[in-house]
Amino acid sequence: DQRCECARLRRRHGYRRRPEATDDIFIGMRLLILALLALVPITAASPTPPVRGLHLMVPASEDIPLAVRFIKEALPKEGVNVLVLEFDYRYQFTRRPEVAEPGALSAENVKLLASACKDAGVRLIPEINLLGHQSWAKSTGSLLRAHPEFDETPGKFPQNEGIYCRSYCPLHPQVHDVVFDLIDELADATGADAFHVGMDEVFLLGDDGCLRCRGKDKAKLFAQEVLALHDHLARSNRTMWMWGDRFLDGETTGIGKWEASIIKTHRAITLVPKDVVICDWHYDRALPTTEHFAIEGFPVLACPWRKPDVALTQLDAIRRVRSHATDAISSRMQGVLQTTWASMAPFARAYFGEQVSADGGSSSNLVEALTCFRTLFRELRAFDGR
Repeated sequence: DQRCECARLRRRHGYRRRPEATDDIFIGMRLLILALLALVPITAASPTPPVRGLHLMVPASEDIPLAVRFIKEALPKEGVNVLVLEFDYRYQFTRRPEVAEPGALSAENVKLLASACKDAGVRLIPEINLLGHQSWAKSTGSLLRAHPEFDETPGKFPQNEGIYCRSYCPLHPQVHDVVFDLIDELADATGADAFHVGMDEVFLLGDDGCLRCRGKDKAKLFAQEVLALHDHLARSNRTMWMWGDRFLDGETTGIGKWEASIIKTHRAITLVPKDVVICDWHYDRALPTTEHFAIEGFPVLACPWRKPDVALTQLDAIRRVRSHATDAISSRMQGVLQTTWASMAPFARAYFGEQVSADGGSSSNLVEALTCFRTLFRELRAFDGR
């Protein structure tokens, strides 16, 4: 029974659901705290956030020398100390070779990237985007191509028409055997002490087309998948990172369906471990959701993309909370993770002033992301007197 399973997991991790009658009080308290913090001026002594991260897509094998140069030369210069590198299925998995995408990186390629990060003093965190994002446009990702039995919506949406991205079924009895092998092999190959599991923009969950999931509470389904991935990583002493949008109520907040959830997964926030690192992405406005996650008990990173003014406002909010909130809250405001949604190679070429191909993406997005990155990290270095 799904309800019993979630209750058991909550008891094991020490979580208790707040009584519904007190929700308005808690929300009112949060809003008051955020309003007061906004009135407090930032001082020169504001604590600086420890995490200064950059998110990139993994390069192609022929671009490994450029990637190594970028890691060793650019990242230390800019003050980057965390690199989240999104592999998805672009690694030559030996435990599950059927899942590797064509042209995937070899173990030797990854060893070179990991060694460069170590030399540069950069913490490397690999990512596979799990649960959702199992397709893009008409192309289905290699997990569901190799294992169509894992599809949350089998037989539906030919050529992925009418959907954003496919999902795998979190209740399929064999899906975690495969997913855990992928996580373990990639984490071992990169020597990582943390792993980013993605889980953003999940729309297909508890679908009526899935015999296992249909009719089930979507918040509980989402929470159970978070718990399954978290507990697996914990067994190898690795920290779980993930995107935070599905924990936000897109309807009540008015944030909408992309940067928050309108499929009722937001209630999962009370059902999952508090040591999950939340990557809170907002690209057009600096919303007060990093503070929300910190008050809820999660370590959190603000994640900008293309707009320097948004990134700097997000950073100001982090500094303000770290300066004036309680130690418990301020310590959870861990820093920033600049997103790019670009492969490492074109981003590095743009950084070094070379001719750029956006690899099928928008060159304007790439240039804007690079400008945002430089602006944000220039401000971070100013904190350090660099």
